[in-house]
Amino acid sequence: MDIYVSQLFTGLSVGSVLLLIALGLTFTFGQMGVINLAHGELIMAGAYTAYVIGEGLGAVSLLVALPAAFVLAGTMGLVLERVLVRRLYGRPLDTLLVTWGVSLVLQQVARDIFGAPNVNVTKPSWLDGGLAAFGTTLPYTRLFIIALVAAAVSGIWIYQARSTQGRRMRAVVQNRQLAACTGINTGRVDQRTFFIGSGLAGAAGVALTLLGPIGPSLGTNYIVDAFLVVVAGGLGQIRGAVLAAIGLGVLAAFVEFQTQASLAKVAVFVAVVALLQFRPQGLVALRSRALT
Repeated sequence: MDIYVSQLFTGLSVGSVLLLIALGLTFTFGQMGVINLAHGELIMAGAYTAYVIGEGLGAVSLLVALPAAFVLAGTMGLVLERVLVRRLYGRPLDTLLVTWGVSLVLQQVARDIFGAPNVNVTKPSWLDGGLAAFGTTLPYTRLFIIALVAAAVSGIWIYQARSTQGRRMRAVVQNRQLAACTGINTGRVDQRTFFIGSGLAGAAGVALTLLGPIGPSLGTNYIVDAFLVVVAGGLGQIRGAVLAAIGLGVLAAFVEFQTQASLAKVAVFVAVVALLQFRPQGLVALRSRALT
């Protein structure tokens, strides 16, 4: 029984990281139709931000690294959108190829600066140990990740539901042309969405430093799983992303415990394919005001 509780907790923490990564993707993919393969390298940028800051600030490094990584990754995403992606709206295959090229460039830049081998990021001492509960020990690092993701999801939900800018984002996701007709500057909304989505990827990179070593290819290991969460959850849907991320994270944790990591990946693919056979629109469908 203790083993199952431990695996359930591991699955929740893995699902939490996937959710943080997928939130940015679901906004950019759902709102702009952009398949941003450079999203993984924004995760890497956030992780290396924690690595650099952790070298000098010690116990408070994590708390400083989170906003710094959010701003850095958000700015990188904003520059990417302004310089390249905005010229390719409506051409998803082109955005895929261009952002893939950008991801390769960013990986090489990271190798030139930090070297090819993975590095460990020193975690704060206040995250050592764990909480004894349900007959097992829940590591503080994973509890911190779950709390971080819960705070991020709550913040995004409040932003979308309560702020003017958030309501404009929802309007553009539901129907871009109709939103533009009402006077909403859709280009400005796209910039803001890209900044927030990229910033969340940077925060996810900081969270990943608590789970293991980081390297130039860190984002590549998570980007496919994050896209699966987006597709299974439904485009632009926070509730769907939460359900899909937790479900796939727990499934992968249990299958990997019983077999091996590669079979866990296969199980996740099979589960997503099976889901899409019955619900092609994902777990939560987008409610649109479009007439067609």
